[in-house]
Amino acid sequence: MPLITPVLDDRDFESLFAELRARIPVYNPQWTDHLDSDPAITLLQLFAYMGEGLQFRLNQVPEATQLAFLRLLDLPLRPARPATALVRAVSEAEVGVSVYAGDQIQAGATVFTVTQDATVWPLDCVAVARVRQIAQPTAQALQGFMKALDPEVHDTLQASIDALSRQQPGLAAVAPYTLHRLEADGRSEPVDLGQTVDNCLWIALLKPEAPPGFDPATALNAGAGRPVSLSLGVMPEAIRPLLDEVAACATGGAPTLWWQASLRTLGADGQPRFAAVRVSGDDTQGLSRAGTVRLELPAGAALADWGVPVAPPGLAGTGHFPPALDDERADRIWCWLRVWPGDGRRLGPLRWVGLNVLPCEQVVHAAPELLGTGDGQPDAVFQLAHRPVLHDPVQPLPLQVESQGVWQDWIQVEDLDASGPDDAHFVLDREAGTVRFGLNAPQIGERVRVGRYRWGGGAAGNVPAEALQRWGELLSSPVPPLPLRRPAGLPVKLANPFPAAGGVDAESIEAALRRIPSELRRNRRAVTADDFASLALETPTVSLARAECLPLFHAPSQQRQPGCVSVVVWPVRDPDHPEAPRPDSRELSEVCQWLDDWRLVTTELYVIPPTYQRLAVSLSVAVQPGYGLDAVRDWVSQLLRQYLSPLPPFGPDGRGWPLGRPVIARELEAVAMQAEGVAYVEALQLAREERLEPHPELHTDGGAAAAAPRWTVVARATLADWVVPELAAITVVDAATPLPAPGLGVAPPLQEAPVPVPVLPTVC
Repeated sequence: MPLITPVLDDRDFESLFAELRARIPVYNPQWTDHLDSDPAITLLQLFAYMGEGLQFRLNQVPEATQLAFLRLLDLPLRPARPATALVRAVSEAEVGVSVYAGDQIQAGATVFTVTQDATVWPLDCVAVARVRQIAQPTAQALQGFMKALDPEVHDTLQASIDALSRQQPGLAAVAPYTLHRLEADGRSEPVDLGQTVDNCLWIALLKPEAPPGFDPATALNAGAGRPVSLSLGVMPEAIRPLLDEVAACATGGAPTLWWQASLRTLGADGQPRFAAVRVSGDDTQGLSRAGTVRLELPAGAALADWGVPVAPPGLAGTGHFPPALDDERADRIWCWLRVWPGDGRRLGPLRWVGLNVLPCEQVVHAAPELLGTGDGQPDAVFQLAHRPVLHDPVQPLPLQVESQGVWQDWIQVEDLDASGPDDAHFVLDREAGTVRFGLNAPQIGERVRVGRYRWGGGAAGNVPAEALQRWGELLSSPVPPLPLRRPAGLPVKLANPFPAAGGVDAESIEAALRRIPSELRRNRRAVTADDFASLALETPTVSLARAECLPLFHAPSQQRQPGCVSVVVWPVRDPDHPEAPRPDSRELSEVCQWLDDWRLVTTELYVIPPTYQRLAVSLSVAVQPGYGLDAVRDWVSQLLRQYLSPLPPFGPDGRGWPLGRPVIARELEAVAMQAEGVAYVEALQLAREERLEPHPELHTDGGAAAAAPRWTVVARATLADWVVPELAAITVVDAATPLPAPGLGVAPPLQEAPVPVPVLPTVC
């Protein structure tokens, strides 16, 4: 929105005069004539008239001065950010349906735009992973696994092992596995490729049920010898790493993935053959974030070799042979795709893989506009038809000015400080939707126009799943309208299997005013601790509730090292841990990329999640007469949880619990006394959780053990410099009840104690 000057006092003449006349009986009861004929009433009217003029001037001073600083510093409000979504398309057209970048999909009045060209083929897919059934397949574990099998299954599996041993003389052991499917509805449990026997994800391309004779090898044809393009959508499971699992910013990068397709014939050695598949685009950064992977299938006769290799009896699903599906989809498999990291990295966990997926963004492409004509005055401002204007990664705003009958391109710059009277420069305020010229402005009669630009965004774009289901009407498009490109009688059905995310409303004026000191101090670079913290909160693609900087803190070793800077971030929302939120790997990566552009070259930067020390509180209180124990218990619990919360506006100073600040039991007593209905606190015990190493006998499969935590009662819980408290349990009883020990019945954190479930194979 534009920078609007606030009004501090909106009282007008009538309001001031009515207020003054209402005070007459208080200060002068003998004054009874309040009519306009009274000379004193005339004086009050004069005073109200002069007061209205003074208030008008007063309203121009306070925040108007700060807004003037925003204009002088060229600090416009930050525009809204668009939401993104993955939309799965289904079509029965054998020739495929083309979808172009710029096509619009709607959820009610919210418009999304397809960002990439794609072809919707009458194919489907199912992704499977061969999950290891025994964590470490030693000889003893394999022997126990074999003994538990049915005799007939045992003989078949033993024959398969012997055949594999003859074909691969160096085979030392085998790894039993079970198939884990990622269904198209997105409701499957995520799969971690690090827990598979081959570190591969297998994707079966399925032929349609109708028509029954559809052959993709001959039907898939892009025309003119061009390769056939497939659009695979990927949705990874959110990973919330711990402190020791975070790497330094600007290191690593996306893993290198290898894609292959199965061929129908076996090689001379009896093993299946695979063909390399070219990747024309990958928005997922190696299957690590939501997006699409665009695969190019070869054109012509090369596609006829693709298929499912027929394994010898007893070897289906073993070695490099594709997995064997045991449902009705097995007869519809055209071929198998497999992908694995070529650099040995760990992929996953993945939650969903789909075919014919369209990446969409909550943006609208505006048509070219004629903004008006110049008047020759400097600092000219022109208003666009739509706002807020979104950042275009391809090109800046295309603006032209007509000079002597010729349209000339002008250059968009961040500010006009270095622009002279002869420079064809302009500044774009994205939030207000205005373009501003400097000393060199369009002359009298010179027209100004802009080309196509993107606008939209906002929190309204975070629509739920299954909301994007209909095509939108194009406002403007360089290609023919949608109905001409949709075969009659063969509609393309749309649905987004997951909610759209990433939409954020524009910055408020209050937030912009708070940004002035930090913008002046850091001067487009991050040097001090406050610079890193404030910049982290301004990350465009992530919504953070709090950020703290730890100078000289080396996160992996948890030691002080010169040149290291660690930034602790808290997300606004964490549904898994609402009271102790942790950012996921995507949010950490986004903040890393944002801060990497501002840091000094010699700074080793880490963006880390918060570390929590679990605490338990038990207290007995005396309840005042007329109050119920249940209501007092809830009020005391809420006060303590808010006081120990890491997120603003809670905590001791309203900015969340400070890093490293100790928790004192007597301090919590004072907090509990503030609850309405509490007469006094009889007793209070504070306990901290002691981390215990699981006993080796409890996790022979290599997993973490689920041991009950041990609590130690302390009067003062000392925290490290990078740690904040997490109130795991609170018990409030009446003063007449014996005080229970804090932490009774508290289970260990779920992410540290997965429940092992044995899987007994029934079919080999």
